[in-house]
This record gives sequence, structure tokens and C-alpha cells, in this order.
Amino acid sequence: MPIYTYRCENCGIQFERRQSFSDAPLTRCPECNKKSLRKVYSPVGIVFKGSGFYATDHRSPSGASRQGGTDKSGESKKESAAEGAPEKPKTEAKD
Repeated sequence: MPIYTYRCENCGIQFERRQSFSDAPLTRCPECNKKSLRKVYSPVGIVFKGSGFYATDHRSPSGASRQGGTDKSGESKKESAAEGAPEKPKTEAKD
């Protein structure tokens, strides 16, 4: 059963009450006995830690980048392979 926080708009008292989902919300203040009680809604504190929800999201099984991706220097693997290959000498066609 959830715990709800209530605040009286008349006298300012704030308290918590454990209620079932099917129970009607409280309306009468236990201190001043007036119908000025309201539920207090506050954000829920959720903290997600880590680098993601699942370790397999958009990653290869080993965690390495995909084939044709980028290496550590930021260059694509295809470009760095082409730069490292020796140039072939140009030959002229003879008649």
C-alpha cells in the first residue's frame, strides 16, 4: 500500500497516511477539522547509474567498434588503411 502526503491549506499541517489504491482521498483536516486537505505531489527520486541500461545496446560482443567504423584516432579504418598502403607506380600505356 502506498503512502500519501497530505497538507491542509487552512492550518498548514502536513502528514503522511498509508492508504490503499481503492480508498478515497482524505478531505477533512485532523487538526482544524475543515475540508481543506490536499494531496502533495512530489517528484520521485530515480537515479540511473552506469553507461546504459543494457551492455549489449549498439555494441559488438567484445565492446570493440564495428568493422569499417573509426579507430582510436578518429579516422575511419578504410581511410587509414589506404593511407598506409604504398602507392603503385604509374605506368604509361605503350602503343
